[in-house]
Parts: sequence; C-alpha cells; structure tokens
Amino acid sequence: MHHAGRITAIVIAMAGSIVLAQIQATKSEPWTAQWITAPSVPQKDEVVLHFRKSIPLAQKPQHFLVDVSADNEFILYVNQERVGSGPSHSDLAHWRYETYDLAPFLHAGENILAASVWNFGTHAAVRQMSEREGFLVRGESPAEHAADTDSTWEVEQEHAIEIIPPQMNQYFAAGPGERWDGAKFDWDWMALSGASKSWTKAVSLGRAALRGTTDAPNNWQLISDPLPPMQFAQTEAGQIVRVTGTDITSGAPVRSVTIPAHTNASILLDNSELTTAYPALTISGGEGSTVRLTYSEALIDDHGEKGNRNQIEGKHIVGVQDEFLPGGCHSCEFMPLDWRTWRFLQLDLQTGDQALQIEKLSAWFTAFPFKVRAHFDSDGDGLKPIWDVGWRTALLDAHDTYMDTPYWERLQYVGDTRIQALISYAVAGEDRLAREAIEAFNNSRIPDGLTQSRYPSSLVQIIPTFSLLWVGMVHDFWMYRDDPDFVRGQIPGMRTVLDWYISRQRSDGLIGKIPWWPFVDWGKDFEGGMPQQDQNGGSSVITLQFIEALSYAAEMESALGDPTVAERYRTAATRAAVAVQKLCWNQQYGLLADTPAQTHFSQHANILGAWLDVIPPAQQKSVLTKILSTTDSAFTSNGNIPAMTAATYYFRFYLARALEHAGMGDEYLNLLGRWRQMLSLGLSTWAESPEPTRSDSHAWSAHPNYDLLTIVAGIRPRSAGFEAILIEPHLGSLSRVNASMPTPKGMVEVNYVSKSGAVEAMIFLPKDMSGELVWKDKKIALHPGKQTLTLRYYRHG
Repeated sequence: MHHAGRITAIVIAMAGSIVLAQIQATKSEPWTAQWITAPSVPQKDEVVLHFRKSIPLAQKPQHFLVDVSADNEFILYVNQERVGSGPSHSDLAHWRYETYDLAPFLHAGENILAASVWNFGTHAAVRQMSEREGFLVRGESPAEHAADTDSTWEVEQEHAIEIIPPQMNQYFAAGPGERWDGAKFDWDWMALSGASKSWTKAVSLGRAALRGTTDAPNNWQLISDPLPPMQFAQTEAGQIVRVTGTDITSGAPVRSVTIPAHTNASILLDNSELTTAYPALTISGGEGSTVRLTYSEALIDDHGEKGNRNQIEGKHIVGVQDEFLPGGCHSCEFMPLDWRTWRFLQLDLQTGDQALQIEKLSAWFTAFPFKVRAHFDSDGDGLKPIWDVGWRTALLDAHDTYMDTPYWERLQYVGDTRIQALISYAVAGEDRLAREAIEAFNNSRIPDGLTQSRYPSSLVQIIPTFSLLWVGMVHDFWMYRDDPDFVRGQIPGMRTVLDWYISRQRSDGLIGKIPWWPFVDWGKDFEGGMPQQDQNGGSSVITLQFIEALSYAAEMESALGDPTVAERYRTAATRAAVAVQKLCWNQQYGLLADTPAQTHFSQHANILGAWLDVIPPAQQKSVLTKILSTTDSAFTSNGNIPAMTAATYYFRFYLARALEHAGMGDEYLNLLGRWRQMLSLGLSTWAESPEPTRSDSHAWSAHPNYDLLTIVAGIRPRSAGFEAILIEPHLGSLSRVNASMPTPKGMVEVNYVSKSGAVEAMIFLPKDMSGELVWKDKKIALHPGKQTLTLRYYRHG
C-alpha cells in the first residue's frame, strides 16, 4: 500500500517512546550533530523537504535516544512508522527539541530514519517564529550518534506540496491550506529502494547548540521540551448529512465510495461537535480528479449568518481548504502536514476520465493530553452540558501552547490564557502548559518592560493591560500550585511591567494615557475593545486593573521577594484606589464612571471596583445588583441606571469574582443564561462573543468549569500552594452538589444535600491540609480527612 506516511495504531507506543528522564551532564556537552537542509532550496520561503538515513544494527537495542528538532516543523518516522512530530512552538532563544526512544521501532538489520520537514515562510501561522528551513537529529550517546544529522543524511525537495492561502473575511492568523499532487508525490520516499532520482546529500547549516553555549553558530538556542507529546488518536471525521451529484447514503462515515468518471459531487459531513484533528483520506484511481476539503466551525446562510449550528438546510460552507489531486495512485493516503479544526467538513469532488474510489475518510484527534481529574455533579440536568462543552472548549484550545481559538488564530494571548490556566489547575490538576505560557510571556517582554500580548508570535503586538493580567496569572499559579521557586523566577519581569505603569501614574493617582492597544473587552461601544479615556488618560478600568496587579505583586514580593518593593506597590495601589473613588464615583447613579469626566459608564469599571474593594463593601451589592439588571446591549438609561457598556462572555469571568467577593455568590447560576443560549444555538464549544460571533470556540468563554468548582462547590486555596483551603459553597437554587478538585496535596471532595432548612455537608481533605468552611458568614475549622457538617440557613433582621 502506498501512502504519504503509514499511520498505524502506535499511540501507546508513542507514549512509551518519550523518555522524560534527561541526563543533564550529557545534555550540556557540546553537540556534534549539524542542522541540515537541502542544497539550492530557498531557506526562508515555503518549502517541504524529505530527509532519510539508513542505520544498520546488529541487534534490536534496548534503548535508542535521539533529540529531534526542525524549523518550522517535522514529522519523524522510523521504518515507515510515525514516531512523533514537533517541535513545540517557541521563539529562537528557546527553540525546543523533542526526545524520543526509537528502540520500539528498530530491529536488527537496516533501519530507515525519515522525516518530513517544512517551512511555510511568510505564509506560516502567526504563532510560528522561524530562522530558516532546517532539521536536526542528535543521538544522546556514542552508540546513538549514528543518527546525527550531517552529510550522511539524504534529502529531496517535495515539489508536490504547495500552500493554499486562506481567503477569510475576518482576522485569520492560523496556517495555510495545502495542495497535494498525487501524480508528482514521491510515495516511496521513506524507502531506500524508492525510484526517485531527486535525492542528494544534505548540507550543513552549522553545529547545533544548546541555549547558553558560547559562540553558537546559528540562531536556534536549543532547550529540551518539557511538554508531553500531544494526543494522536484515531477517530471519525463525521457523518454524511448532505450529498449532491452522486448517490451516497447519508447518516454514515465516508467508506467505500465510488465517484464515477466525469462527475461533480459534494459530500458534507457533520462531526456533531468541534474537533481538532488530522483528516486522513485514502483514495485509489481518480486520475485527472480533484478533491477539495473545506473545514468550518459552522455553516452560514446566504446572508453570512450562522444561526442554529444544527440546522443545515439553506446553508453552505466557507473556510480553510486543502486540495488533493489523486493522480491515479493506488490506496494513497492524503493527510495534511498540519492539523485542522472543524465541525463541518465538505468534500467537493470533480472526476476526469477515471472513476475515483474513496476507501475511507478518518481523522486523528490531537490536543494536549489533559486528564479530567475534577468532577462536578448536581441535581437537574442544566449544568452537565455546560460542564461538558466548557471542558471541550478548554481542551481544543490547548495544544503545544494554549490558544485563543484553534480555528481562526491559534495564538496564546494573556487574557485568554489566564483563564485557561485556572481551568487546567482546577479540572486537570495540571500545570505544565501553564508554566510554559507564563515563561513565554516573561520571555516576550520588550525593552520598555511590557510583555507582548500574545506569544510566541512572529508579529509583535502590545496590549499593555494584558501585561497586568500576566502578573495576575503568576499570582494564580502561586495560589494553586506549590512551586514558590518558579514564582520567584517571574518577579524580576513583574517589576519591569509595574515600573512601566508606575511611571505613568498621574499626580492624581489615575493612569495616564497609554500607548499601543489597551484592550479590555469587546464591549459594544468600547472602540476596538478599549475603554473610554479622557485626553490625558484617566481610565478607571485601566487604573483598576493596575490596582489588581499591584496588590498581587505586593503579596508575592512580601512572601518571596523584597518587602520594600511590596510597600511601594501598596502605596501606588492606595493612591490609585483613592483617585478612582474620588474622581470617578458618580453620586447620582451610585456607580463608577469610566473617567473623571463621568460621561460614560461600563459594567467593567464597577465589576472591578467591587471585586477590588475600591467600591466600599457596603455599596458593592447595590452596584452589582444594578449590573445584573442591565442587558447585554445596555445602551439606554433605565431609571436610576445610566447607559452602560456590558461585559461580554470573557469579562463575565471577573463579574463572577465580584459577585462572590461581595457575598452574592448564590446569584452566580443566574449568570449562566448566556451559556444556555449558546447551547440552544447548537454550539458544541463556547463562542468568542454574543452573536454574530467570529469564533465558535474561544477559550476565554470556558470559565464556568472553573466557576462551578470554586464558586458553587466553593473549593479554593486560602493560602499559597493550597497550604490551607477555603470551602465556601454557593448553592443557589441547587439542592444537591457533589464535586472534587485536584490540589498539590491531593484530591479535595465535597458533597452537599439540602434537607429541611439545612445543608448536610461532607468535606474530605487530603493529608496535611487544613482550612476553614465559610457558610452564611459562619466559619468552621476543617481538618484532614472526612468530616460531616450540618449547615443551617440563617435569617437576618
């Protein structure tokens, strides 16, 4: 059988092939392996290369460790079996290499190491940083140096693969589509017996060098990738829901389909839920045929509207495309180099003089290998789909980096990532991807001191407000994970961010006009997502985010850094809080205005003001009650409430924090009406913003998974690293809640059942954890192990 890369059921073998234990002494020695490429190919433009080398072995080794990297990316094969792909995305100063144990794939005799390597140049995804086309393999011991990349490797340029730049009508930052010409493709490239005459010896780009090596000969400063391999599991591509131009039965996957000669046909598949996967299409015959695959999150009608995602009639597909030209080959498997995102996948087929046999269309699911360790269960059926859809959103938006959306951008933004990391801690008890994100943002800082808004990214984008959220992200890690040394390592970067802001704090205490893009939320009258500012700044919203970052940084400096710096931050925060209270509080409405001019109001300023106690506690419930009474549009005055810019799905994460802080946590479940509306529209992941939305899968909208555990079930850290715990449930209208959350000390379990005016509560804490339960302003000490409590409802007044 001929194919671009024979994919066998090696998921278990892949997991076993990754060796996490690294011998630091060996890693730190100068590397002799060379970065290699093909002679006479463009090194900074789009190009696809195949590399291969034969390694004779007297016997099957017990282990065979190699380090592998490439620019942009590689897929590694041994004896025509897929071993893995990479490297994880990063910048040139922290270029990743993957480590594999090839022993499970090797045998006595000749063994073929092979790799597809590509660089999409200026058409690569924005998250792709790059030096030039290059490939690297390095054996970790003298016995394994036979695998080292140098002139003993062969290389050929694969001319049969070209890119298809996506034609999208909204901002698109992900990678291009691909066009594969089966008549030109070297189907035997992984076998030394192949008939291709285009192979030549690889040329060196210089010795590979670890980060920190003296006088490195190239710009790839290598570090070991600490992340596990991404999931790679076979699944279905979807069920046929519409066919035109040929006679195929709907309601099944694409299997054993014949498209007659001289036929134009279309097959639409619905996967029922969004997925991130590599489509794999196996074809025979079809010389002169064209097969086009179009991927989309949703279908649209003739007005460009999505409407209910489950409705297909009267809608069509628009999106990223791949194109395969079978060329008459036999059992050829076409699988794009990069993974795709879709709920709907359409095959448009045009045949020539020869019929086309579609043997099967399947898919290989890929995402970060999270394991769900938390659970949340309650009476009624309304919250389970919210939990399930939220976790699917979080999962699909996490690969070798977090990403805002797997379809449109695949970029790791601070604002999204802060929420994603919290979900990872609370639901999966997992921090590896969060660590990488925190460090990536720290590494992204520009000379001014600010972090970039998204990273890795080949295009510099500065959202100064996201630098403040990065400080909050570090604080979140400090509270939820037990690694003070990691947090301590972020403190110098936090100082540069806050120094930049403190230098822009006006004499009255508010933040002055700030450059670049001070995005806060896609509020309908926040121009470009930016809150109102007066001519010289004075935004209460931005100043409040500054106060949050200062408060968090002061806590961390006091515990892990410099108490003098902590005091400086507290002083700046107090000045800012007093200024917001004095200059932006509107007595008529009993609300914070967005600037001292008091001509514009937003939910955002009041949410943050209540959460951060800039609005005094006695007034917080009144303020938040007014916010809850406004609508998503909220542009007209309503009695004593002025026109206000409403918070979208993203910023309602902070609304939830404010409600809990103000003693209104029982109102939280009412916030989920927006998410139920998304369910009623057939969404299988949470959207970026209310309709009409660009993205149907946006990580920042997935915070209900975190909220259900921390607000409703009430599980959260009372001190850093979960050294002590606070249990403060807010059951609202629920009469039964059972939940658990992983912590660095072990699993915390809670069970609440309402019975005749009281709640019977069971709390289980792991060994060495203590804390307290708060219920209706009553505090009860908690100890390790199981405890059963009766929590009574109290009437006030």
